[in-house]
Amino acid sequence: MASLLLPAPNPSSSSSSLFSRSSFPHSTFTHGRTFAPNAVKCELTEPVNGKPFVPVLNDQILPKFLQSKRLENAVNKNSNNKIKIFSGTANSALSQEIAWYMGLNLGGVNIKRFADGEIYVQLQESVRGCDVYLVQPTCPPANENLMELLVMIDACRRASAKNITAVLPYFGYARADRKTQGRESIAAKLVANLITESGADRVLACDLHSGQSMGYFDIPVDHVYCQPVILDYLASKKICSSDLVVVSPDVGGVARARAFAKKLSDAPLAIVDKRRQGHNIAEVMNLIGDVKGKVAVMVDDMIDTAGTIAKGAALLHEEGAREVYACCTHAVFSPPAIERLSSGLFQEVIITNTVPVMEKNYFPQLTVLSVANLLGETIWRVHDDSSVSSIFQ
Repeated sequence: MASLLLPAPNPSSSSSSLFSRSSFPHSTFTHGRTFAPNAVKCELTEPVNGKPFVPVLNDQILPKFLQSKRLENAVNKNSNNKIKIFSGTANSALSQEIAWYMGLNLGGVNIKRFADGEIYVQLQESVRGCDVYLVQPTCPPANENLMELLVMIDACRRASAKNITAVLPYFGYARADRKTQGRESIAAKLVANLITESGADRVLACDLHSGQSMGYFDIPVDHVYCQPVILDYLASKKICSSDLVVVSPDVGGVARARAFAKKLSDAPLAIVDKRRQGHNIAEVMNLIGDVKGKVAVMVDDMIDTAGTIAKGAALLHEEGAREVYACCTHAVFSPPAIERLSSGLFQEVIITNTVPVMEKNYFPQLTVLSVANLLGETIWRVHDDSSVSSIFQ
C-alpha cells in the first residue's frame, strides 16, 4: 500500500509580489536554471518546483493589478484562524507556495493508494467549524486526481467542516462543455455535478476553457484570471508596442486574445483559421491579420499536444513574423508537445504553474510563472467576504 504524507511548511511572512517564489529550505528543491536566453530582464529568484525561474518585478512592489486602495482594507489576514488549506498529490508544490504566501501551514493529510488503486484519505487535524480549501488540479492523470479530490471533499464533509472550497488551478474535462456531434456526453457538467454532490460548497478555478462552465456548477464559482501574471511579465520585456501583435491560435479564442491585446496597449489582433480533422489533430488553413516584421504573441488557455499552436507559429513565420511567443495558463504538455515547442518555432514559451511540469519536460525556451500569490490573495478575499473582482481592476 503506497502512502504519501504531505508535510506542512513552517509559517512565514507572506510575500508581497504575485510573482515571487517562497524561500523554502534550499535542500528541498533543485537549483538548476532553465529559461530562454536573454528573455528575462529582471531579477530571478530561487525555484520551487524545478528549473524554470519566476521574475520578481519592481523590487518586491506589487504588480499593477494589485496596486489598489481596495487592497488596504479588503483583507484582514490575522482576524480569524478558522481557515485550513489542504493539498492533494496533483500539485503539492503550488499548494506549499499558496500556504507560504498566506502565512499558514498546509494541513496534514494522509493520502494512500491501495494495491488495487483505491484511494484512502485521512485528515491529520480537526477541521470542525473551519473554512477548508482543498488545492487539487484535475490535471493528468485526470481521473486519478479527480477521484482524489472527491474523496478529500467527502472526508472534510464527514469531519464537520463549516465550508469546503475546491481550489482547481486546472479544471480537467473543461473542453467537453458542449455537444458538437450527436450522442456525445457533456463531461464538464458531469464533473461539476460530482464535485457538488461530494459536498463542496464553492469552487475556485483558474482560466476555465469556456465561461459557460461556471454555469454547470450549482454552487458559487470564483473564476480567477491568470492573464495579469503573464501580462506583467511581458511588460518587463519592454517590447515596443508598435512591433507587437497578439494572435489567437483559433477562432474560438478570439475573445480571450482581444482582451489580452487591450491590456497590451491595445495591440493589433490576428487570428489563425484552422480546421480540425479529429481530437488533438489540427490543420492550419490561413491567417487573418498582418504579422510581417512584428513580434507575435500567441495566447491560449492551455497547451495540450501543441499541435494547434505549433502549426500556427509555423504559419506566422511564413507570413514574416520576426519573433513568436507562446503564452498559456495551463501547460498540460501531452506528447509530442515538448518536441513541437522546443523545435525552434518559439522565442519563448511562457506558462504558469497551475499544472506541474516534470523536469524531463524542461527545455531552454520555457519560462514558468507562479500563480500561487494570486490564488492565495483570492482565497483570503473569499474567506473574508471581500471582493475578488477588484484584484483585476
